Amino acid sequence: MLIHLSLIFFVFLLLDLLFFSLHRGFFRLSSFLQSYSCRNSSVREDVLYHGMPKYQTLEESDIFLSLGQHVDVYFPTRKRSRVTAPFVFSEPIFKKQKTTIDVLPDECLFEILRRVSGGQEKSSCASVSKRWLMLLSTIHRNEQKEAQEYDRSGGSITRCLKGKKATDVRLAAIGVGSNNRGGLGELAILGNNSSKVTDFGLMTIARGCPSLTSLTLWNLSSIKDDGVTEIANECRLLEKVELSHCPGISDKSLIAIANNCPNLTSLSIESCANIGNEGLQAIGKSCPRLKSISIKNCPLVGDQGVVSLVTSASSSLMKLRLQGLTVSDMSLAVIGHYGLALTDLELNGLNTVTGKGFWVMGSGQGLQKLKSIVIANCNGVTDLGLEALGRGCPNLKQVSVQKSAFLSDNGVVAFAKVTQSVETVNLEECHAVTQLGIFGLLVNCSTLKALSLTKCLGIKDLPMVIPSGLSPCNSLTSLSVRNCSGFGNFSLGLMGQLCHNLEDIVLTGLHGITDSGLTSLIKNCESGLTKVNLSGCVNLTDKIVSEISMVHGATLEVLHLDGCRSITDASVVTVARNCFSLRELDVSKSAITDFSVAALACSEQVNLQVLSISGCQVSNKSLPFLKKLGETLIGLNMTQCRGVTSSAVGLLGEQIWKCDILV
Repeated sequence: MLIHLSLIFFVFLLLDLLFFSLHRGFFRLSSFLQSYSCRNSSVREDVLYHGMPKYQTLEESDIFLSLGQHVDVYFPTRKRSRVTAPFVFSEPIFKKQKTTIDVLPDECLFEILRRVSGGQEKSSCASVSKRWLMLLSTIHRNEQKEAQEYDRSGGSITRCLKGKKATDVRLAAIGVGSNNRGGLGELAILGNNSSKVTDFGLMTIARGCPSLTSLTLWNLSSIKDDGVTEIANECRLLEKVELSHCPGISDKSLIAIANNCPNLTSLSIESCANIGNEGLQAIGKSCPRLKSISIKNCPLVGDQGVVSLVTSASSSLMKLRLQGLTVSDMSLAVIGHYGLALTDLELNGLNTVTGKGFWVMGSGQGLQKLKSIVIANCNGVTDLGLEALGRGCPNLKQVSVQKSAFLSDNGVVAFAKVTQSVETVNLEECHAVTQLGIFGLLVNCSTLKALSLTKCLGIKDLPMVIPSGLSPCNSLTSLSVRNCSGFGNFSLGLMGQLCHNLEDIVLTGLHGITDSGLTSLIKNCESGLTKVNLSGCVNLTDKIVSEISMVHGATLEVLHLDGCRSITDASVVTVARNCFSLRELDVSKSAITDFSVAALACSEQVNLQVLSISGCQVSNKSLPFLKKLGETLIGLNMTQCRGVTSSAVGLLGEQIWKCDILV
């Protein structure tokens, strides 16, 4: 019994000791926390007030400010003494700390960003800051954890940066964000003196836009070979490359394009002083799909480059343009022999090519598919050369010869006799061609549909007699004579006798023609005129306008009388009464007044779309009538109308807001 009582007493003693220990530990923990707070406050107070802490180490403060091990009661913290000294804020204490992600070095951030997958996520990261954008733009596809797939057929987005908007930052944004929206397909950078595009910007495009198919670089002096080479290495879907006024680009860029872009179909190079034969030879050897080549004003390009391009792409090359190059007759001979697929050929400013070169080109029998040829500023064009082209190009449709001093009537007539299918002939500043050559062309070319003469000062208005039984040129439907000072009434009369199916007439800047000369041409147009432009013919009067409106009012759609100072309200009234199909009227710098505008507005048949009354004597009285015309107008030219106030024009613009008003 005594043993049981002893055990019970021992158990109660243990429970009491356990309860006492827990109670003591709780109060010691509370005291420690409050003393720690008091200690920190005291230390901070000592630092601010005395300049140094009262306790040199944390161990000392623990000894003096903590409760002893044998104290089992809680003592409240002592009340601190009041300090009257000013409280000085320490700058390091209140300084805003940077966000953790911002203090990461570029290397760490690069590793994070290269693991971002998906176009939308990359765009979101790029919009955080410029630093993130530029880091994203430096990530190569091979460095990405999960590279995003792109369309192997090319991108669908087109971007064009002009002037000061062309910067590396914008290019980086395009490179990062374009893949999310179908991929960049076409990029054009049109620079100027304020453009800030460098090779770094092109490199960002190369890394982020492998779907690029078209690249255009204009007037960028800061671009070197590194940027273009990087694009060639990464954007292997390139089909079109256009380089203009980029002096820092050399043959190295073209070699890179040739080695990496086998799908190249179009190449245009203009005023790139460091591009020469080596680059063009590489393109010719490695790009067999070339369809269009344009090389202008490149002093280092010669026969070797041109010959290599033409011979290598003879089965695919369809368009060729050479301008301002130092090439010889050899280049033209190669074109005439190997231009098997050529349909369009333009030769401009080839001063070192002689008449032999043009003759050999025409006689090479290789231009069987040629449909259009333009020859400008080439002194080697002679009568024999033009005749050879007419004979050697059976499918030729369009011929344009500009600024040729040695082409004469004999060459024009000989060409007309041998050509089989030419439809359009344009002669500009060919001063050795006279009236005889023009009418010889009309008589001998049965397929001619359009004839254009511009500044041919050799044409003189001489009376001519057409032999009886001569067949007319019924195929001609369009006649344009501009600023040929010798073209007058006799020439118009001969045109009227030979050309009966004219529909489009442009006679501008001809001071020698009058109403009587034009009347014979107007009356002989049996098909009905649709377009008539008589701008600058100062000797024409209301009589000829009345003749045109009465004879061709049912078919006339466009009538230009700009600068015809003798045209008055009577002409416009006649036009408003007879020309039901008229949609464009230009009476600028004529003698019309408000009455003409009222006549047009009151006509129920006329539905004008474009009206030009620039420099005419109209006033605010015309505004109600212009408002009515505005129901159908889409263009109105009122420049130099001094009788119309600016406030009235502003009100009119609000009323006919669908119409573009030029003031």
